[in-house]
Amino acid sequence: MALNDRHKPVYMIGVAAELAGVHPQTLRSYEQKGLLTPQRTSGNTRMYSQADIERLELINELTNEGINLAGVIRILDLQGRLDDRDQELDDLHKRVRRLADRVHELETRESVNSLVRVSDMSTVTRYLP
Repeated sequence: MALNDRHKPVYMIGVAAELAGVHPQTLRSYEQKGLLTPQRTSGNTRMYSQADIERLELINELTNEGINLAGVIRILDLQGRLDDRDQELDDLHKRVRRLADRVHELETRESVNSLVRVSDMSTVTRYLP
């Protein structure tokens, strides 16, 4: 499933609750606590994506391990920050690779130019009296 597909809102609250194994009121409560932010239709109907369902599954897993909702909020916040840093790091690695490629290209160009200059000099000295 493509990344954008994971975030496409496709499930109404009843279906999302069933998929996550919770009551619809639990989803409303999670939304109030900031654990979940479903998208809304123009008629204000909550719509949940596959990414939301996966987040609900993680919330269920953490609460089943005995972590309270305040702890779950903190864990999800830290996970989000870690994901952001991972993306920043990936972006920086790509930039470094592009810069290294450009440096290599410039060094190669300079080497070729040096060889051409040396070749030109030997050609000129060959014809000097």
